[in-house]
Amino acid sequence: MPTCSIIFPLKMEQILDRSAIRSSNRQCLFDSSDSHLPFAKAPPLKIMNIERRSNMEDEYIRRHHRHMVKDNQCSSSLVKLIKAPVKLVWSLVRRFDQPQRYKPFVSRCVVQGDLEIGSVREVNVRSGLPATTSKERLELLDDEEHIFAVKIVGGDHRLRNYSSIITVHPEVIDGRPGTIVIESFVVDVPDGNTKDETCFFVEALIRCNLKSLADVSERLALQGHTEPIDPI
Repeated sequence: MPTCSIIFPLKMEQILDRSAIRSSNRQCLFDSSDSHLPFAKAPPLKIMNIERRSNMEDEYIRRHHRHMVKDNQCSSSLVKLIKAPVKLVWSLVRRFDQPQRYKPFVSRCVVQGDLEIGSVREVNVRSGLPATTSKERLELLDDEEHIFAVKIVGGDHRLRNYSSIITVHPEVIDGRPGTIVIESFVVDVPDGNTKDETCFFVEALIRCNLKSLADVSERLALQGHTEPIDPI
């Protein structure tokens, strides 16, 4: 099972060389079924679908994934369908203190103080990747609406003012309870890089995290787990 994920394991100099991103996790980052749509600067967000997009997903994004995007920033959104109940998937997503339960790049995660809105975690990336740490603050944790928001406040990477929102929603997939997961972000575009390059870089990492979330959730569901891993 994968361990705690850092948001930016590759340095921006490597964005131009897409093989650098592929080599971190070739199978999970680049699936032939994925579609890559042109970058859109302002809301509504660009949608990078891992699965086919529906009108309901558009509505979820309009309702929960609005970012204030400045001229020097880029923003995007990804959608993933998971064949596991929403309660199970949410129990993995909501664990700010244990992102290693499904994120593939992190070796360690430590939360400073009590687990609450405003809590800060420091994650250490797996050895062999250029970045080593990322410091992240919990901005929102809504167990009723299933909304999870994080902002990066430090770390040894060049991306700044990164904020992300994850929402999970119930869905019926192949006649069984399933989940729609949507993750969106906004981030500064570093000097020397374009918006397209920055979006490609972040999207690739999020796509890998979402595939890993699906793999872990679906494996647990096949083993008969339908309720949250931990009581809320």
